[in-house]
Amino acid sequence: MTRPKQLPLRTLLAALLSVCCVLPAMTATAAQNLPTLGDTSRESLSPLMERKLGEEVMHDIRRDPDYMNDAPLLEYLNNFGWTLVAARPEVRGEAGFDFFFFAVRDPVLNAFALPGGFIGVHSGLILAAQSESELASVLAHEIGHVAQRHIARMVGSQKQDSMIALAAMLLGALTMRGSSDAGAAVMMGGTGLAMQRQLNFSRDAEREADRIGLSILDSGGFETSGMVAFFGRMQTASRNYSDVVPPYLLTHPLTTERIADIEARIREQRYRQHADSMDFQLIRARVRVLQDDTEQGRREAQFVFDAQLQQNTKQQIVAAKYGMAFLAFKREAYAQAEDLLQQAVAAASPAKQSLVLTDLGVEIMLATKREADALKLVQQAQIQYPLSRGLAHQYARVLIAARRLDEATKYLREQARLYRQDADVQDLLAKAYSAQGKRALQHMALAESYVLTGSVPAALDQLRIARDSGDAGFYDQSMIDARERELQERWKEELKASKER
Repeated sequence: MTRPKQLPLRTLLAALLSVCCVLPAMTATAAQNLPTLGDTSRESLSPLMERKLGEEVMHDIRRDPDYMNDAPLLEYLNNFGWTLVAARPEVRGEAGFDFFFFAVRDPVLNAFALPGGFIGVHSGLILAAQSESELASVLAHEIGHVAQRHIARMVGSQKQDSMIALAAMLLGALTMRGSSDAGAAVMMGGTGLAMQRQLNFSRDAEREADRIGLSILDSGGFETSGMVAFFGRMQTASRNYSDVVPPYLLTHPLTTERIADIEARIREQRYRQHADSMDFQLIRARVRVLQDDTEQGRREAQFVFDAQLQQNTKQQIVAAKYGMAFLAFKREAYAQAEDLLQQAVAAASPAKQSLVLTDLGVEIMLATKREADALKLVQQAQIQYPLSRGLAHQYARVLIAARRLDEATKYLREQARLYRQDADVQDLLAKAYSAQGKRALQHMALAESYVLTGSVPAALDQLRIARDSGDAGFYDQSMIDARERELQERWKEELKASKER
């Protein structure tokens, strides 16, 4: 559901995050060749510190109601984003950043890069992209900012203490829930004024990110003209605004020189066509439903899907049927949802089933208490997609729903060992333990989930509940004591760092 009061927060966050793309002028040759950073930037902001800063901000973003923690969407964005990274592996740099791509619920066209490889995109931008090449052009541009470690270069002549202040401002902005006055107060302060001066990217930074983005698009087999088409359309759309400029154009100034530079480089590259994947259209349909779950929003989505059916192309028909099925599922009209989904699957008829279609099929089966059918469908999909995190989570949920709790806990413990940063696995493990009546293990798992989402005090509370649960054995008590000491020390360090800010 779109929350009007939180739009200023999103706008402020995107603006504040733009500081990571301010840097001194650099040569065109360096921009094209992904230069190795000099010692100054290393001393001011190490790759480890850069990643830590990004993770701190992500902890707060993940707790925001508008963070789209939707398995099919996250899976698509990360598979798609990593396809771009794989096209030019050197963009990971000597830091070897593990990129993470995510979406936030906001109709405003925007995207941003956080330090350390975290790249966010607004739902409105996904819907505005008319092809996969256009979406790729935005993500590739943001990858370019991360690859060049612009935030490290920005503070190249400053001390590391400046990063503490930056983190405080970023995190502080996230806490100002729906308060435009609070946002204005920050921007009017002395520190806020300094931030305001850095809101606009330098022309050299933008050109550098464009050139790297074009290189990624070309190497990945995408249409490089997608960058000009999408940026140009946003520039045209901005003329329809009165006093409000789209945030993406505020943080990524689209100058005539920049467009001309992109067009000149495109002329030097061979033309190719890129066929959009079916999942691109399915995800756009899913995002259209997820962006606004009010009844008015659903009626508008239905109108779009009805119009898509009239286009009479395979992908548009499949996406429209899927979108209508997802709408019916949200309205709990499960029989209608299943019928529409079957129509979408029949129209798609791919050799390899789409994860997006499979996910909805499983959810409908779970909602109608057909756990055996859901389990069969998930297991078939896992043969084709053994590394899918969304399917792994869904498989565990099906096992829990089917009351195959021993299997569920065994599977989830293995997943927890393999994917130590996956908070969802810990949440599911807690749910499985709860169904078994194992309260100590349930709250120990919840403690780990809170740790992974950056809430140490909540994790300590869960450990205290686990100790007092009455079913903690000697080994469990030892584990609780050791983990509690570790987290208490960590919390003291965090408090100390917070006071130093």
